[in-house]
Amino acid sequence: MDLNTVVEVRDARERGAWRTGDAWLGGGTYLFSEPQPHLLRLIDLSRTGWEPLRVTAAGDLEIAATCTIAELSRYAESAPWTAVPLFEQCCRAFLASWKIWNMATFGGNLCNSLPAGPMISLAAGLDGVAVLLDQGGGIRRVPVAQFVVGAGRNVLRRGELLRAVVLPARALAARTAFRQASLYGLGRSGALLIGALDPPSASGRQTPQASGTLTLTITASTVRPIQLRFPVPPNAEAVREAVENAVEPHEYFDDIHGHPAWRRHMTFRYAEEIRRELTGPAQGQCDLTPTEEAGR
Repeated sequence: MDLNTVVEVRDARERGAWRTGDAWLGGGTYLFSEPQPHLLRLIDLSRTGWEPLRVTAAGDLEIAATCTIAELSRYAESAPWTAVPLFEQCCRAFLASWKIWNMATFGGNLCNSLPAGPMISLAAGLDGVAVLLDQGGGIRRVPVAQFVVGAGRNVLRRGELLRAVVLPARALAARTAFRQASLYGLGRSGALLIGALDPPSASGRQTPQASGTLTLTITASTVRPIQLRFPVPPNAEAVREAVENAVEPHEYFDDIHGHPAWRRHMTFRYAEEIRRELTGPAQGQCDLTPTEEAGR
């Protein structure tokens, strides 16, 4: 779609004051999908030269905001970490055409901050930390689970830029479980839950870095990511009580892709499936009804 109010496109490498009507341009799949009458200038990130994915000296994975979904999917084919299947599972949770797949960016999905954004699910589920740059060059780090604060709302300040998300090595070594429900095949996620079980420390001692903690991250069914941690293997009652206490009734999202009552039901069901898969004596998932299976 033509943005007929935009009068200038500026290279992001050129320094300049942030003005009313400015917006960062990544892949552009959202910006050019509907009218943006409030925009006057686009700051183009396509020539920044940021490496899409790189492993830091600490063994963490840094994903640039400009990394495309296609690049992330290809990277996952040969990445060595235990949690790497989650990358492709979240990539495939997109309601994406070929154009979206190859142009949409990791950072754009986070900054749109929609409940069904699967890159939000991936980054929050693996304890990602968002690296934010302000107009003066200052750096701010925010856990992705706290970056999105509501449907379409996040903590970005005026002119602030999402530079990258860092996934810690500890989380990348975790065993993971993934559950996703939609009302119809290839539909937008109505509930997407991720479980991550930290590996125990090599010495067998429990430490904050490698404690065997189970982390349950709830997305898509709620207006913001909600994260629960269990330092010891929980039973079904503990998980249900934790979800009940963590999610306020008004936080279940309501749109044409799922009624809040259904989203709530699937949240509780998938939370228990994940608990059983990662901590229960029987590895696997609960039996699903045909309707629920079709939504997976």
